[in-house]
Amino acid sequence: MRPFIARPEHGVIWITGASSGIGRALALKLAGEGYKVAVTARSHDKLLELQAEASEQPGSIIVLDGDVTNAEDMEHTVAAIEYQHGPLALAVLNAGIYLPARGEDLNHDVFDRSFAVNLHGVVNCLVPAVRHMRARGHGQVAIVSSAAGYGGLPAGAAYGATKAALINMAESLNFELERMGIHIQLVTPGFVDTPLTGKNKFPMPGSVSAEDAAKSIAAGLKSPGFEITFPKSFTYKAKFLKLLPYSLYFRIIRRIIDGRRPSQASGHHPNPHPAE
Repeated sequence: MRPFIARPEHGVIWITGASSGIGRALALKLAGEGYKVAVTARSHDKLLELQAEASEQPGSIIVLDGDVTNAEDMEHTVAAIEYQHGPLALAVLNAGIYLPARGEDLNHDVFDRSFAVNLHGVVNCLVPAVRHMRARGHGQVAIVSSAAGYGGLPAGAAYGATKAALINMAESLNFELERMGIHIQLVTPGFVDTPLTGKNKFPMPGSVSAEDAAKSIAAGLKSPGFEITFPKSFTYKAKFLKLLPYSLYFRIIRRIIDGRRPSQASGHHPNPHPAE
């Protein structure tokens, strides 16, 4: 049976973390294709600006304030979509943060905040979304992870761990959700030019704009494939590195990071992580 692929007539698309970056660009892209798009973030003003920008598009933007770290908030958000705006056809779980976690300065706060948003935030949205989709017998879910989840990277003990967990989560859920008629997909971007990566003081190989990322994701959402990854020239190399013995993997990563020492000397710690 062909996987369910959401079309405008099927209902509402919900995008979390839509106030900036990939989420914002994707909301505009899909509204331009005629979809009704519900957007969630903690920044109400930025969501209103997004809504206004999409006012002339064939589709529409619905602003729903909410914090993904609050499970009750997300239950209410999904209920609002279902009972006020139409059936939830597709959930794009995109909200995420990057906080460096370095071995010389480990602390609970970085891990707690990273896991609260990047991992538990996805679960808080996933549970009510899947419940409603299962009742209808069809639906689509896209979990936004990162190529940083393929393997450990310096300063990534918190961020990378959450993204690796999302990869495993999506892979595992695919077995059960497929039987329920719910098409689950995994989004693994490389470097994307967003406010999150704008602070980086080093070259980002294969970096794409948020608009180009949105085009890649929008195209992938219309496909039956499981993984939406881009740019493949970068992400496939990241996948290949993890096939190497650890001794070689660590050596290559250290060599890459050593090439960025000047930015550290100037007081800037490089973030070697693809991020949304």
